[in-house]
Parts: sequence; structure tokens; C-alpha cells
Amino acid sequence: METQIIKSLTKNFESFVNKTENGIEFWFARDLQHLLGYDKWDNFMNAITKAKIVCEIAGNEILDHFASVGKMVKLGSGSEREIEDIMLTRYACYLIAQNGDPRKEEIAFAQTYFAVQTRKLEIIEKRIQDFERLSARHKLTETEKELSSVIFQQTGSDRNFGIIRSKGDRALFGYTTQEMKNKLGVSKSRALADFQPTIILKAKDFATEITIFNTKEKLLNTEDQISDEHVINNQSVRHTLIGRGIYPESLPAEEDIKKVERKLKSDEKKSLKKADKLKK
Repeated sequence: METQIIKSLTKNFESFVNKTENGIEFWFARDLQHLLGYDKWDNFMNAITKAKIVCEIAGNEILDHFASVGKMVKLGSGSEREIEDIMLTRYACYLIAQNGDPRKEEIAFAQTYFAVQTRKLEIIEKRIQDFERLSARHKLTETEKELSSVIFQQTGSDRNFGIIRSKGDRALFGYTTQEMKNKLGVSKSRALADFQPTIILKAKDFATEITIFNTKEKLLNTEDQISDEHVINNQSVRHTLIGRGIYPESLPAEEDIKKVERKLKSDEKKSLKKADKLKK
């Protein structure tokens, strides 16, 4: 396909994109019909029906991607009448294009266009999730440092901070820290938190924050008192998670947070270089 044709088709597809109040992009089926080269609405509806089936088989809610609406159109006489239309997400457009005839230039372009755009969104979402997890890990590190400092202030020593933290793990997971490392295949020399999902990092951080608060508020001044407090807080957080169907010990290991951090820093450097090139 020639570059000029690709540029022209890209411009056409992007000129018909709409956005909901929540910022979700969508196309009207009546517009997409012509963009994909369908002369008859009934023929296009056949492609939409096939796409809905694929959507459902993939485990997605059809109404989340194919929303029926009415649209007022002007007639030759100047009067208006309502016609059937459908709001289609990017994913819905992709599925419709996949059910079209790739020998048609518009279909062949659309298949690639929506596949690439959908992939871009997936990459962006993954980047946001990675950043959120990295932020949660950094926050937990700072909170644990604060707890260690509070323990020193209240008891005169923080040498057993690791033991207190490990008791918290036992209360949260039902397993010791080392048992959880073995369960998730984490090296003995690495921190368990470096391989845990965001929700667990935030859960541990929350329990630790409560321990800090109550240690100060209740003037706890022995290791046993602070340890008991930390256990109770982690048990409470565990109870809350299980009440919502989340079992901390059953969640799979995540990618090494150090690798995630290196990847995000590398992406940031590439983005800055690209920005510098555009400025020149």
C-alpha cells in the first residue's frame, strides 16, 4: 500500500473519531461503514454481528464495546428521521475489520490501524500499571524506614525490626517471609516485596502506617508491644482482603521491580531524546 494512500486513510479514520464525557474514544457505525467501503448497511451489520460473537467469546461485555444509539438525519425534503446507529470502541472496530475482506484496501488498512492503536493503548496501560507498582514499592520502603525509626525512638533499639516485619508477613499471608519466597520462587537474598503486586504492596504499607500511628499514639515502648500491634494490623488487612475475595498468599509473583524500574528509566530517556530531536 502506497505511503500517500496510508496517510490519506489514516486522516480519514482519525477525522471520524469521537469521545465520550469520560474520554473514551469511539466511532459511529454509520461512519465506519463508509470508511470500510460497505455500500449497504445490512451487509455491514453482518460484519458487526460476527464481531459481537467474537467479543463475547473473548469474555468481554458486548454492551461495553457496541452501544446502540439513535441518530437524527436530514432527508431530502428537509425533514428529519431517526436511524439506528452504534457507538463502537476501538476494540469493536478492530473486531469488525478482522471480519472484513482483506483484499479490500480499506479493510486491509483498518485491520492494521486498529490493531496498532489497540496495542498502543495496551502499552500505555501497562506503563501506568508499572509506574503505580513502582511508586507503591518506594512508598512501602519509606514507610518501613519510618517504622524502624519509630521503633528505635520508642524502645532504644531497632535491631529486631526485621523480626517484627516478618511477624507482620506471617499475619498477612499465613506463611513466614521465607515460606512466601519459596512459594513464589524468590531468591533468599531478595526482598519479597520486590516481586509482589501493587495491591499487596499497598496492603502492607497500610498495615505498617497503622502500626506507626498506634505505636506513637499508645506510647508502645517494648518490642513485644509493637510486634503485637503490627500482627493485629496485618491480620485486619488480611481479613479485609479475604472479605473481597483476595487471598494474599495465592497471588502470583510479579516481574522483578528492579527490572521494571530500569525499563521505565530507559523509556524515559528514549522519550527525552525523541523530544530533543523534535525541538531541533
